[in-house]
Order: sequence, then structure tokens, then C-alpha cells
Amino acid sequence: MMSKSLPRRNFLSRGLLAIGSALAMPAVHAAKSIKEVTSRNPTMSPIKNIKPLGFQWETADPFLFCVHHEDAFPKGNAQMGPETNHLKGRHIGDDFIIKDGFRMYHGKTVPGFPGHPHRGFETITVVRKGIVDHADSLGAAGRYGNGDVQWMTAGGGVQHSEMFPLIAEDKENPMELFQIWLNLPKKNKMVKPHFKMLWKESIPIHSHKDTSGKTTKIEIIAGTIFGKKAATPPPDSWAADPKNEVGIFNILMQAGASLKLPPTGVNINRTAYYYEGEGLTLDGKLIPKYHAIELKPDAEINLVAGPGVETNILILQGKPIGEPVIQYGPFVMNTKEEINQAFEDYHRTKFGGWPWPKYDQVHPRNKSRFAKHADGTEEIKSS
Repeated sequence: MMSKSLPRRNFLSRGLLAIGSALAMPAVHAAKSIKEVTSRNPTMSPIKNIKPLGFQWETADPFLFCVHHEDAFPKGNAQMGPETNHLKGRHIGDDFIIKDGFRMYHGKTVPGFPGHPHRGFETITVVRKGIVDHADSLGAAGRYGNGDVQWMTAGGGVQHSEMFPLIAEDKENPMELFQIWLNLPKKNKMVKPHFKMLWKESIPIHSHKDTSGKTTKIEIIAGTIFGKKAATPPPDSWAADPKNEVGIFNILMQAGASLKLPPTGVNINRTAYYYEGEGLTLDGKLIPKYHAIELKPDAEINLVAGPGVETNILILQGKPIGEPVIQYGPFVMNTKEEINQAFEDYHRTKFGGWPWPKYDQVHPRNKSRFAKHADGTEEIKSS
């Protein structure tokens, strides 16, 4: 899931343009704020860096990047897409400009990302609002959303589609999700593809009440915090080894709430993404809204939410893999030769082909949340 300037699906028509390696440079005012923050007490501040957030968020090894999708989709029509009057004036098939509150991305009828390949890394899709329909070249499929997480190991190669069906016909269909790309070490880049569902009912939540009675909740998607451990990640993930201290934590703070975030290992990369709220302070320093804060991992972090509205922060942390990263389009390998091989393999095998009627496959409107895996096993949720 990429920005307009870094699209993900149109590599087929544009020769697999390189994406993800060109990251936005911080604005001048942000650079000044970094200098101001760090110069006050450079030895004591837990802040290493501050950067404004765009559509595509810069991340640190072992992560490759994170995208925050937020769309106010309208009521759905019979095809689970927006009515045609909403499609006028859009560059359909490559629509990344917000219009009427939403984007169609690479979808032409239903918003989303029709079938496209990946190799050499993992996608972690955290859906806060809305529904995602999954289909892939292995015959696996699923529908998930409203708190669910899908964790897919692309490994040696898979095609998949991620469509955003507008299920509701009588009301709007708001969508908010994060897609996080987590790298794989060289030894696991060619493993068998695998996807796992972390249903919202199984995601641990740590609840903390401060001395003023204000509550903070932490959704533990990966890793361990405050003694609570996330569900087991896929077996070949960098996150599968606890020594790598991979953590994905979504922190939801009540207005005015405070929280002391415990330190982690000394050699861990740790970044806080402040994506919602006003007036957050970190160790007494006011943080600009919609900014990333690179943190010293071995320091305790004192967070205080602003008084007016809920504050939300995504934490990504982990031990760096420390290997060369060559990314070209949807492939992430260690050498140019491996990237060339990925192209050749995809053109020859299509990573198993496409067993679905459409590349923008969606499931029936009345189908509940489910996951059908490549081995035929199914998980079905009642709602």
C-alpha cells in the first residue's frame, strides 16, 4: 500500500519502478525542532530524532516502512464500491489523491489493491476500522477488519490482493489501517509463503490507570510489554525469536492520561509514531502532532496525553537485521542478482498463478470474517 508517487500495483505497466527506497526528507521547521529538543539536554533526553509523518512512514531496521491509510468511504453500491458519481474526476486504477474524503488506490470498482506479487519480507496489516478482503495465489482467502490483524510472510514469492469492500449500503464505510513491512533475514527470504490471522478477540490488551484515574490501553500486536505477550507470529518471522525484541504496540491514551513506557534492549531500534491527538508531551517536551519520534531504547519514556482528546501512538521496535537491503518494486532481497532472479521467477511462474475469477477479488457481502488457508483449513468468525 503505497503513496501516489510510490505506487505498488502499477509495477506491471511501469516496469516495476523502485519503491520504498526514496523517503521524504524532513521539513526545515522539523529539523529546527529536532535541534531545539536535543540541545536542551543532549545527554538525558530519550529523544534521538523527530520527523514529520507523510503518507508513507519512514522506519528503522528491521522494518522497511509503514503506511497509514485513513479514508472516509461512502455508502456501498451493489458491487460494494462507491457510486459512480464519486468516481468522476479520479485517475481510476491509480488514484492516490484524497477526493471526497477517500482514495480508490488501484481499485477500479472496489477500492484497494488488486493482485500483485511480493518476495523477501512480511506484511502486517493492522485494521482499526473497516473491512479487508484477501485472496492469494496459493488459493488462500479471508475477510478481516475492525480490530483484526493479518500477518503474511511472502517468503519465496506470493501474489495477493487486498480490497476494501464497502459492505454497508445504508451508512458510510470508514477505513483506517496500518500496513507495516517487516524485513526477513537472508536465511528466511525464500521460505514457503504463509499467512496468519490475529483476530481482535485474541490480541492482548494491557490496561493502565494512572494516579489521576485516566486510562491507557495498549494493543499488543507483537512482542511483550508490561508482562503481557502477543500472539505467536509466523514461524519464519524475525519476530518469532524473542531475542530480537520485535514489538508492535498501539497505545490509546485517554485525554490527560500518563504512562511510563519501560525501556528495552540497548541495541534495539525504537520509534514512536504520534498519529492522533493534540498536546502530547514526552519527558515534558511538547511533540508536534503527526510526527515520528526516534527513541533511545534503554530509556524509560514518560508520556502525557493532551487534555482535550484521545492520543494514539504506534510503537515499532526491534533488533536490526543488519544485512544489505535491495528493494525494487514489490521485492526485497540482499543483492541485485537476487532481485533479477525474483523478476525472472515471477515472469516464469507467476508465483503459482491466480486461481480467482478477478484480480480485484471480493467475497459475498453477507460473509462474516473468515480465513481460508492454503492447506484448506478454515477459521470462521460469527460477525
